[in-house]
Amino acid sequence: MAATDRLSLREKIAYGAGDLGFNFYWTTISAFGLIFFTDVFGLDPLAAGTMLLISRVLDAFADPIMGAVADRTRSRWGRFRPWIFGAAAPMAVLGVLCFFTPPFDHDGKLVYAYLTYNLLMIVYSIANIPYSALSGVMSADGQDRTTLNSFRFVGGFLGGTIVTYATPLLVKSFGGANPAQGWPIVMAIYGVAVVAIMALVVLNTRERISPPPQQVSSPWRDIRDLFGNKPWLVLFALALVIMVTITLRMATSAYYMRYVVGREDLIGPFLTSYGVALAAGALLTPMMTKGIDKPRLMMILMGVVAVLSASFFVIPPDQIGLMFGVQILIGLCLGPKSPLAYAMYADAADYTEYRFGRRATAMTYAAATFSQKLGGALASYLIGAGLKAVDYVANGPQTVETKGIITVLMSLAPAVAALISVAVLLMYKLDKASMSAVSTELARRRAALEE
Repeated sequence: MAATDRLSLREKIAYGAGDLGFNFYWTTISAFGLIFFTDVFGLDPLAAGTMLLISRVLDAFADPIMGAVADRTRSRWGRFRPWIFGAAAPMAVLGVLCFFTPPFDHDGKLVYAYLTYNLLMIVYSIANIPYSALSGVMSADGQDRTTLNSFRFVGGFLGGTIVTYATPLLVKSFGGANPAQGWPIVMAIYGVAVVAIMALVVLNTRERISPPPQQVSSPWRDIRDLFGNKPWLVLFALALVIMVTITLRMATSAYYMRYVVGREDLIGPFLTSYGVALAAGALLTPMMTKGIDKPRLMMILMGVVAVLSASFFVIPPDQIGLMFGVQILIGLCLGPKSPLAYAMYADAADYTEYRFGRRATAMTYAAATFSQKLGGALASYLIGAGLKAVDYVANGPQTVETKGIITVLMSLAPAVAALISVAVLLMYKLDKASMSAVSTELARRRAALEE
């Protein structure tokens, strides 16, 4: 099958299902990780935030290594698919261990958290980096890639919606008044589902694009090529800033609804409505990109996100309907972000091949994931440090200062980050016309090699 052939609906659905599985971990950690470690596991908020920061930074450095390994893998299943399935079972086991609360003192728990969380994130990367790169080699068609990534993030946001809605209910169902008992059981259920989903992905997708046959294998050259790729450098900075925006709001939401609004029962519905809106936004992305270039569309959407996020600073705690309405609008605007960004990463991989005659698809995605993890880690640290600064006390009444910092972290802080992302996008120059020229030239080179 030629690289330009259109993808089947079955293949798009199978690929999209993969991100549903990964979000059993990503969303669980993003939405509930910090509050789990402070309110259930029993860590000091600054210690928890620092642990998440250091662990994510260490894990982020593993991503380019995994990208280099995946790009050089040779098997009957391709470069990327063996890693996706092979890491699924270890990831399931480590998910249970990470959310198990051992009977240790604070320092013992902190060591245990560092160990299990780091191992979980490393194995997650072993599966997720090849999965992300897979979309860059399934088709050479730009619109097909956007559609494929829309399927991916519809699946991802569906997984996130399941997690945000079901997790609080399942933890309470299995743990009762002791959430520490319920968390490992919930993660075991998620783990079984993930193994089945990754098998579905591997069996129903194909890798069609390979590096140029004359390409010399060199991880250091791959990295040097990336740093010579200006569009990719912009995307690197963009991924970090946008992930700060998303994680600040996601991780703060549970604290906000529990302590500012005083409605812990609304945490699940609040995050679920957001997840549904994210999925709807992702689903609409291919229609929007038919009339607007990807970078311009991203710029418009992030500007709207900045305004809507800032509005949370002035919404009174008793205006539940208004909060849900604004949250849904933010989700609709952020939903296209992920399929747009990942289609742009594929464009950056094409641009590297166009300019340097070399292709390192997994390294391109791995370095972008590196940036995302740094952004998420920075946001988690800022939340932990902010709570520590105002003497946050888990599971107790909060002071006016504590409620104030939670509100700022939910509103003004992500608004500023969103505005920075708009400024970063002004430097991105790979528009639709540029990519058309790049794709035409690459197709000419590949055809010449086949003659």
